[in-house]
Amino acid sequence: MFNKILITEDLGSINHGIANILYERTGVEDIQQAQYCDEGYLRFRRANEDGKPFDLMITDLSFKETHRERRLSSGIELIEAVRILQPDIKVIVYSMEDRPGKVKSFFTDQKINAYVCKGRKGLNELVQSVVEVYSGNTYISPQLENAMSKKNVFELKDYDILLLKHLSDGLTQEEIGKYFKKNHISPNSISSIEKRLNKLKYSFKAKNAIHLVAMTKDLGLL
Repeated sequence: MFNKILITEDLGSINHGIANILYERTGVEDIQQAQYCDEGYLRFRRANEDGKPFDLMITDLSFKETHRERRLSSGIELIEAVRILQPDIKVIVYSMEDRPGKVKSFFTDQKINAYVCKGRKGLNELVQSVVEVYSGNTYISPQLENAMSKKNVFELKDYDILLLKHLSDGLTQEEIGKYFKKNHISPNSISSIEKRLNKLKYSFKAKNAIHLVAMTKDLGLL
């Protein structure tokens, strides 16, 4: 089992709850807690400097605004910062975020090892995720597993994302075409843009462009 775990969570009650259940269920004795990302990073850096690094980090994604000046303000920023110091650190995210596309991006972009949704079964799933990650596996909360499959999460191309972002900003197809042409993005003709939008609407079963943008945002794809 892991020897040293860092928990970064801004709510003290949740922080202590995680530490207690991990100690009881896994037997890990060296479990440290931080309520701010900067505090978590400093603990992590100090452990590395002392030659006694953490081998697992559990972090939330969102941290409430405080009067303290912050260099790191989110779990993602914390993950990216500690990976610079220790690229092979195992990371479990414990958060309320439940959009499949967004969660999938954490595995792809931040290379996390597990994702656990906060909820009634959250702490039990967190214990299970620690065991799975220690065994070399990845873990995703069961309620997200099916939604995270390739068949259920539509893969948007960079072109699609740019197109939908401009639509969400209120640009017309003609204005998007002019922008694409000016920035050498192809295809940029009005007919090509319209065809791509129609294909996206069909894939997402969206009624119109506004519905399409709303759906992709809800899914965390945009």
